[in-house]
Amino acid sequence: MKLQLFALVCALALAGCADHAARARLGIEDATVLKSGIGTSQDEAAGAVNAQWVDTYSSISNSRTAIAALQQRLDRLPADRHGYFQAKAQCWLDTARQARDDNDRWGFVEEAIGQAAALTLGVENGTVLSAANPALRTVSTVRPDLWKIVNTIKADPVIARCHQAQPLLACAEVGLMQAGHDAWIRSFSRAERRLPKIQDDLRQSAQIALQCQANLATAAPVIEPQATVLPRKITLRADSLFRFNGGDVAAILPAGRRQLDDVAARLKTASAVHELKITGYTDRLGTAAYNLRLSQQRARTVELYLRSHGVTVPVSARGMGSANQLVECRQTQREALRQCLGPNRRVEIEMVVAAP
Repeated sequence: MKLQLFALVCALALAGCADHAARARLGIEDATVLKSGIGTSQDEAAGAVNAQWVDTYSSISNSRTAIAALQQRLDRLPADRHGYFQAKAQCWLDTARQARDDNDRWGFVEEAIGQAAALTLGVENGTVLSAANPALRTVSTVRPDLWKIVNTIKADPVIARCHQAQPLLACAEVGLMQAGHDAWIRSFSRAERRLPKIQDDLRQSAQIALQCQANLATAAPVIEPQATVLPRKITLRADSLFRFNGGDVAAILPAGRRQLDDVAARLKTASAVHELKITGYTDRLGTAAYNLRLSQQRARTVELYLRSHGVTVPVSARGMGSANQLVECRQTQREALRQCLGPNRRVEIEMVVAAP
């Protein structure tokens, strides 16, 4: 992986801005963000608040108090106890504080606090945390090329042992999410102004990883890189993976590509995983035949995507239609019912681990 890291350092050092609109330079793929004026979508696909979002974040009634409480908890943690996740929690908290001070009223403050809280709790309890970046309501994907660099660095085995490189990588990811929020609210110039810092953090992370690699090569004895630890099952919301009622590769949303890229990158270094079982599910709306067909298509599309991104372990994909519903909903208004049933529309990736 040394040549790949070296190439990333060079590419990030030479990155520049073409002489055209900031919006175009951001590489935005989400069509709803590129629209403005009359005819602009205001539905859930465009980021409208839904019941699940309210349930998740309504408890954050006072952002200033929540941020202060989380900062105290982070400050009590031993320094560098978990470099990547501890740094990521702090960066999310700093981002929440900055967004609050900027009077952001779009919901991003609450989302940033939620991410910081989840990571802080996980570090406190010593639980296995996922390095995947979530699909947030108020964040669109910007600069897919930089997200590819993020995933390449994360997939390099040396990163797991190079604690100095982890905080820079974690904060670059949060910075890209924050730039994605700027783009979501159509503040394209502000999003672009964040990019030099993000690129510099990624470049430094890759440079430090290269130095770690060199140090490890000369150290004795040589210790094999630690394999990536993955949860036994990853559940991906279909609403963040695919366009509504879509199931083929063309229907994958930018946020969905980012999630699948992260899964693929981590699977490449998860040596204990020897098989994947991918299962698609729909909600109960629609006919049984249609739901079965759509769930099968989505599961197979996820399989094809992971295959095309270097995942080589055996994979089985199947659709279960509306079986195994996670939530029961009784709303009478169709749109409210569809939003409530969101968790049932999902793709599950189960890791089959080799016996010790």
